[in-house]
Amino acid sequence: MHLSPFKLILAAFFWAVTVAQPVRAASLLRDPDIEHALSELARPILLAAGLSPSNTRILVVDDRSLNAFVVDGRAIFIHSGLILKLETAGQLQSVIAHEAAHIANGHIARRGANIRNAQTAAGLGVALAIAAAASGNSEAAAGIAAGTAGSAQRVLFSHTRAEEAAADQSGLRFLLSAGVDGSAAIEVLEIFRGQEALSVGRQDPYVRTHPLTADRMRQLRGLVAANEGRAADSATADYWFARAQGKLSAFTHNSNWTLRRVRGNTDQISLMRAAIALHRKPDRDGAIRAINQLAAAYPNDPYFAELQGQILLENRQFAAAVNAYGRGVNLAPDNALILGGYGRALLTLDTADGNARALQALQRARDRDGQDARVLRDLAQAHARAGQPGLASLAIAERYALMGRMSDAALHAGRAADQLPRGSVGWQRAQDVLVAAEQLTRR
Repeated sequence: MHLSPFKLILAAFFWAVTVAQPVRAASLLRDPDIEHALSELARPILLAAGLSPSNTRILVVDDRSLNAFVVDGRAIFIHSGLILKLETAGQLQSVIAHEAAHIANGHIARRGANIRNAQTAAGLGVALAIAAAASGNSEAAAGIAAGTAGSAQRVLFSHTRAEEAAADQSGLRFLLSAGVDGSAAIEVLEIFRGQEALSVGRQDPYVRTHPLTADRMRQLRGLVAANEGRAADSATADYWFARAQGKLSAFTHNSNWTLRRVRGNTDQISLMRAAIALHRKPDRDGAIRAINQLAAAYPNDPYFAELQGQILLENRQFAAAVNAYGRGVNLAPDNALILGGYGRALLTLDTADGNARALQALQRARDRDGQDARVLRDLAQAHARAGQPGLASLAIAERYALMGRMSDAALHAGRAADQLPRGSVGWQRAQDVLVAAEQLTRR
C-alpha cells in the first residue's frame, strides 16, 4: 500500500464551515487489494443503484477522522478512519449505499457545473480538479472541485437535510435490493449520534457533511421496520470487509498491536497482516519468509503476489520483486496499480531489456489510471532512459499537476510541447496542463 503523493485540497472536504477554519490536505491510500475488496463490497450496491461498478471507484483517503463523500459520479471517497471504525460489512455497504444515493439522485449533478468545466479544460480527470487547487487558494479549491458560488458554506458536499433524508431512503432501498440487512444503516448513524451537540472543531466531518436529526433517525428506523426481510448470506461480503480492514489496519496500526492479534492464527488474512507487520517493524527475514509462505499457499491471488513484490522491492530483492510483480500482472493484467509496481521493479534492474519492459508496463498503467503520481514519476524515468525527453517532461508535468504544483507543471508542459510533434497526442496532453495552469492563474 502506498500514499499517493497528490493532495486532495478541498475546503469542503474537511468542512471549513467557517471560512477562517484552516484547510488541511490528505493523500489517497492506493492499494490494489484494498480497492478490489471495496469494489466487491460495492458491486451489488452500485448495481442496485443503477450505477456502473466499473465506472464508480471506491477510493480511500488517508485520514483518521470519520467521513465519506462524493465529488462526482466516478468515485466514492471513504476515510481510512471510518473503514477502521466500522464493525461489519453491512455497515460499510450502508455508507457506500448512502453516497451512491447522492449520485443516483442527482444531488451532485445539480451543483457540479464548475467541475465539468475544469475537467474539460484540463483533461486530467477528477484528481486534477481536486488537486490543482493545492496552489494555496482554498476558495479556488472549493470552486474547481466542488462547483461553489464562492462561499465555503455552499460547497458541493454540504448536503441539505432534505437531500440526506432522500439519500437515506434511496440508500436503504439499494441495501435491501442487494440483500443487505437494512439495520446496518441505523448502526452507522448511531455511531455519530450525539456529535451534533459538540462544537464544530470536535465533530467528525461526517456529522457536518451529513446533518443528523432526530427526524432522520426516526424516519430511517421506520423504513427499516417496514421493510424487514431476510438478508442474503453475507459470508462473501464479510470476507472482503475483513480483508480490506485487515490490510488497512496492518499498514496503519502499530506492528506489535497487529502481531498480538494474529498470533496463532493461520488463515490467509492473518498471514497477510503478519507479513505486513513484520515488514513495517522492520523484520526483514521474518517479513520475506511470511509473504513467501502466503504467496506460495495462494498462487492464484494477484494481490498477494503484488504484496510480495512490494515487500521484496522495499527490501532490495529486485530480481525476486520483478518475478512476484510479474505473476501479479499475469493474474490481473488490467490492474493499473499492479502494473505500476511491476514497472517500478523493472526499473531497478537498470538493464536495456528491463527498461524497455518497464516503459511498456508503466505506459499501460498510465493509460488505465492517469491519476497515480508514482506511475508518472516512474514513467518519466523510463522515457528518459529510452531517450524520449519530450515524453519524460510530459510525465513530469502531469505528475506536478496531480500534486497541485501548477507552476512547475506549466514549466515542464512547456518543455514537452516544444519537443513533441505539434498535434500529437503527447503535445495535446501538454496543452491540457498548460490550459489548466492558466485557468488557475486567472482564478
